[in-house]
Amino acid sequence: MPPHQIHQFDEIQWVSRIRRVLEEELESDDDDRPASISDVPKALLCSKPDAYIPQILALGPYHRHREELHDMERYKLAAARRMQSRLPGVKFLDVVALFIKLELPIRAHYHRYLKFNGETLAWMMALDMSFLLEFLQIIATSKGKMVGRAPSRMSHLVGLDRRTSAYNMLLCDALMLENQIPLFLLQKALEMQCSSSQIAAQISSSMLIGFLIEVSPFKTLDISPWIDAGQHAHLLELLYHTVAPNPEELFETVEGDEETEQEPQVCVRIKFFLRAIAAFIFNRGRALVSAVVKFLVTIPWRTIKSIPAVSIIAHPVEQLLSSQKDQNSEPARGISTHDRSTTPLLEEIAIPSVTELTKAGVKFSAMNGDISAIEFDAKTATLHLPTISLDVNAEVVLRNLVAYEASIGSRPLIFSRYVELMNGIIDTAEDAKLLREAGVVLNHLKSDEEVAELWNSMTRSVRLTRVPALDRVIEEVNSYHSSRWRVRTRRFMKNYAAASWECLVLLAVLLLFFIVSVQAFCVLYGCGVQDSSRENTAMIRHSQRVP
Repeated sequence: MPPHQIHQFDEIQWVSRIRRVLEEELESDDDDRPASISDVPKALLCSKPDAYIPQILALGPYHRHREELHDMERYKLAAARRMQSRLPGVKFLDVVALFIKLELPIRAHYHRYLKFNGETLAWMMALDMSFLLEFLQIIATSKGKMVGRAPSRMSHLVGLDRRTSAYNMLLCDALMLENQIPLFLLQKALEMQCSSSQIAAQISSSMLIGFLIEVSPFKTLDISPWIDAGQHAHLLELLYHTVAPNPEELFETVEGDEETEQEPQVCVRIKFFLRAIAAFIFNRGRALVSAVVKFLVTIPWRTIKSIPAVSIIAHPVEQLLSSQKDQNSEPARGISTHDRSTTPLLEEIAIPSVTELTKAGVKFSAMNGDISAIEFDAKTATLHLPTISLDVNAEVVLRNLVAYEASIGSRPLIFSRYVELMNGIIDTAEDAKLLREAGVVLNHLKSDEEVAELWNSMTRSVRLTRVPALDRVIEEVNSYHSSRWRVRTRRFMKNYAAASWECLVLLAVLLLFFIVSVQAFCVLYGCGVQDSSRENTAMIRHSQRVP
């Protein structure tokens, strides 16, 4: 078909859909429902596309056009045939007809404009829903939430032992943000299969619980014994609201803690006064040395080096001063380059690594629950973190949870802040090892190095993240770490040893002035040279008189 005809067909289809939407009477909740399935933000997609683009399974309309995913169509058709055999007195065409009536609620879930007509969209959703329903049933059966066995057509593709790579790929594809389908379709299909809506709700709840047990990175999380499929937009949204705490509850806790942990005003003023005095003395001392050095830079060293006694130390002093001059001319370029290349979206969270915290006396403790379990006990110097299980699917799960949270836009990036926290404290394999030994990380990967690489690869965020509860924990950990005498000693040596060249220059300059002054005095007053020559002459004469 020529390109201009395709463009004309799209226009006609768009006008037809808009006209139908305006002519039909829609319920207010359908009209006002926010889109829950959107594109992955480009800032995240560019970092690792394979974690957001399905590899073997296309669910929904976003990746339907990709030919490499069409091999799964036969499994979808097989699942549709098995579903039709379980429909009492109805045909699969009845499911499609029902989905055609639900076209507008289906479209409302997608942020992107869908160019498919109503019938095509209904057939697409019916096939995808049949496959997903069977896939969830297999997972729930493997977790003991349902009684049954895997269909023979899918048994070689999805093994209950979870040892097939295809199973992991399907699980990851089913969790990707751009690969979601509305969950209410699954509920509608189950209601057509079951004798009552109550039985359908029980079956869907069992399947979703089994799914959460399988994919949740927090294995010790208490999952609700009842899940209403109608209350969640899709599988990824269900998982997100299971692992991410309620932001309102999190903020209320923070406000209460801040009121009870405030320092007395007198102590705050005393600390401020002492810090101001220390800063004044330190800055004055550095300013004095810097002024002396700047003065010496202007001295004509060619003339001074002609003095015999000065020539010995003139060369090293000149080298030190030249290095100082170079360093003074570089910071402006370095700072401007840093500002151009570094943005807040790429900055790693400011917190020491696990190894550094351990050396400072901080202990790590694993806790059951979600992100709300994170806290720091200053009395015992213990950082409490939820237990997280990392396997071959963990990176895709974590990345798509972050992508979904960024696509919502109506709540703070709580889960993203947790990922930034873990990325901040895990830098090396040794950090991952310490957390594994503490029970915080359940490592099902090949090595601790892979765990470190997993967290360090997730450094991007779509916008600045500020979560008061987690930020308070970070501040408390940093404050405790900074107060340790070992850390203070290390910082003192780093700050002052780095500037030791200034001390060397000052000592060299003082020695230089001393030698110059002595030599100038000797030139003017003789420095006892004449006296010594007279004594020598007298001794010679005395020796000549003695026979």
